[in-house]
Amino acid sequence: MRRREFITLLGGAVVVWPLAGIAQQRKVPTIGVLVVESPGSEQFWQLFQKVMRELSYVEGQSIRYEFRSDQGQPSRLPKLAAELVQLKVDLIVTWFTPAALAAKQATGDISIVMALAGNPVETGLVASLARPGGNITGRAQLTAELAGKCVELIRDMLPSAHHVAVLVNAPDPFSKPFLEKIRLSGAATGTAIEPIMIHSPEELDAAFPTMEKDRPDAVIVQPSLPAKRAAELALQYRLPAVSLARTFVDAGGLMSYGPDEADTYRRAAIIVDKVLKGAKPADIPVEQPTKFDLVINLKTATALGLTIPPAFLARVDEVIE
Repeated sequence: MRRREFITLLGGAVVVWPLAGIAQQRKVPTIGVLVVESPGSEQFWQLFQKVMRELSYVEGQSIRYEFRSDQGQPSRLPKLAAELVQLKVDLIVTWFTPAALAAKQATGDISIVMALAGNPVETGLVASLARPGGNITGRAQLTAELAGKCVELIRDMLPSAHHVAVLVNAPDPFSKPFLEKIRLSGAATGTAIEPIMIHSPEELDAAFPTMEKDRPDAVIVQPSLPAKRAAELALQYRLPAVSLARTFVDAGGLMSYGPDEADTYRRAAIIVDKVLKGAKPADIPVEQPTKFDLVINLKTATALGLTIPPAFLARVDEVIE
């Protein structure tokens, strides 16, 4: 090899090696996203990405996403969580309690941020809200106490209501505290509570004609059930239906009472930003909501032939007409 050729080759190597080092330093983090499918999951995904962009995370440049949905089949969640772990994502964001539990069972090393979960202490996701420990933190949004509040709101909105059916998502660990608080509120208000356990989407459809035999005055729908389908069935069978999720009312449900979802997903993204910058989930307290919205769908009320008392409407944060 001639001296000039050797110098040229060596010079090229000097240029290439530093660039390779820079590329390695600029590794783009990958976020795995695991959700329970419902109209609310779509809103979460849109709002979460929007806030991440506001925090200067540009998809394909400074962040990558691996999105996984159970597509209405909660039994798929463990496999999907394992898939994200195998991909070696840098962090997993979960939406709803079953997704968070599946992620926790899949990994004790990868950081997990709950964008939405119910009673994470009672369901075993974290040791405590102030000191979550382990690899999980995030937002404790859908608290069981709100489910009990729904019974009170039904009685205020429909004073003649004394029999309330509850559609419970049986595989969801949140269902136990959810139903317990509803029963306590029922006892306090003199309201008969009828739980109906739902194990699959097919059982959801079958539940409504079954209720015709002993028709309830209203129905409470657990948020992790398919919101849109539940709202459609409630309207079809002319049953006033309420839930904790705002998307339930958007889908045609009568009423919702729960945390401000836009604020929830903004805060979840901020927690993700902290973790990506080096904070440990064990040291980040699980946040709780501070703002709650009461929403009524007047179009649905009219279709059901209901007249909402003016005093109750005065308490409503938003009316959908």
